[in-house]
Amino acid sequence: MMNLGNMMKQAQQMQKRLQEVQEELAAQEIVGESAGGAVKVTCDGKGQFKSIKLSKEAINPENPSSVDDDTVEMLEDIITTAILSASNTAQEKMEAKMKTITGGIKIPGLF
Repeated sequence: MMNLGNMMKQAQQMQKRLQEVQEELAAQEIVGESAGGAVKVTCDGKGQFKSIKLSKEAINPENPSSVDDDTVEMLEDIITTAILSASNTAQEKMEAKMKTITGGIKIPGLF
């Protein structure tokens, strides 16, 4: 039978490794594409949205040369802002709901 000291040591090692894996995932960048690469979205390894890139063809496939760089940048910025706003609101709601369950205690890995 394993003694309590060994179990605690293993639990601490597992918690440390879990934190390391979460940090590794957060540092990764994953790019998803659609429309043949005309739209690219970047997320970190935990699935958190980071950025969007639009080609001029995605904005005006009939006449991409009519789209200026400022328009592309503006669209990327407003889409990014909307996605981050929704993501932040969802995170806040999840944390508030979890606090009611945990009594306000932050449990690593839950939020």
